[in-house]
Amino acid sequence: MLKNQHYDHLVVGGGFYGSILAWELAARGRRVVLCEKEVDLMRRASRVNQARVHNGYHYPRSLLTALRSHVNFPRFVDDFSSAIVSNFKKLYAVPRRFSNVSARQFHQFVTHFGAPIQRASRSDEALFNMDLMDGVFEVTEYCFDIDLLRELVWGRLEQVGVEVILNTEVSRVSSGGDRVRVEYTSRGYEGTVTAGEVLHCTYSQLNVLLADSGLPCISLKHELTEMVLVEPPEQLQQIGITVMCGPFFSCMPYPARGLHSLSHVRYTPHVSWQDTDGRGLSPHLILQDFDKLSHFPYMIRDSARYVPCLRDAIPKESVWEVKTVLPQSEGDDSRPILFRRNHGIQGLTCIMGGKLDNIYDAILEHRDGEKFQ
Repeated sequence: MLKNQHYDHLVVGGGFYGSILAWELAARGRRVVLCEKEVDLMRRASRVNQARVHNGYHYPRSLLTALRSHVNFPRFVDDFSSAIVSNFKKLYAVPRRFSNVSARQFHQFVTHFGAPIQRASRSDEALFNMDLMDGVFEVTEYCFDIDLLRELVWGRLEQVGVEVILNTEVSRVSSGGDRVRVEYTSRGYEGTVTAGEVLHCTYSQLNVLLADSGLPCISLKHELTEMVLVEPPEQLQQIGITVMCGPFFSCMPYPARGLHSLSHVRYTPHVSWQDTDGRGLSPHLILQDFDKLSHFPYMIRDSARYVPCLRDAIPKESVWEVKTVLPQSEGDDSRPILFRRNHGIQGLTCIMGGKLDNIYDAILEHRDGEKFQ
């Protein structure tokens, strides 16, 4: 049950974006409440990802996304330094066939926006089937430990006095004049509060609340995805590998489990669908009932063609989640911030980011149009 009846800001969704935005607003002296339906913060999409701190390399078809990642990289690393893991070597490799860019183009692209890059050593190239590779590069890219990151986020929220309410689901929002009326359910209790602004940060659940509130939905694409946590072969214990940009896969450290994550552009998504009206089942419920048959054999068979030692990777666990993207990003793999102020009603702001390390773009966007200043 929420402690107060009126707030300056109510944040729906306690993932990384919702949590950091709540912290940012409370640090400016606002009364902020954060509502999360799970038992803890950052338990869903913020946890089930590659834990990659992007530095731009990932996006050779979207210069803007690459540039924003590179600009945000040092700030994210500095702000969350105790959760950053950098004691591994990161290699990016470009195949000769089926890639959307050549090795030369990739190198020129990275050099253009200024991220560190150099040709990999002969010993690192030996990890790859060089008959299939156009080039291998050593770059600067890190990971984060999601458990340590969650601890840092909790500490920030407590420091600035954000009211965090877990096991609480916002069921409907509506206009209340110059405020937003919010209906919620918390541990069996149904209540209503008002807020000057509601920040809707539920990622794949965005359209669920919008549809239940009779508000316009947002065109989204959902994928049910499998990320496999593996014990890497000895050669890759301190190395992360990304092969791109076509037969794309990554095997890189996942610090919270002391394993590596394995993902593959073709086999990580199991099913996908377009969501334009929010009238279907909740993506979380679809995932809950999905028959989770692992694609690991297919992932490893294709990946080992390029990195032969991956045949010795031992699968330990598959983690599943809903990945949500904007349909217009499918062509160039860009990851813009979705930011819709006053969406359907005055005071409702919808926010969705595809990458944790670009949180600063969402903060900047919110500050630029700050109505409470």
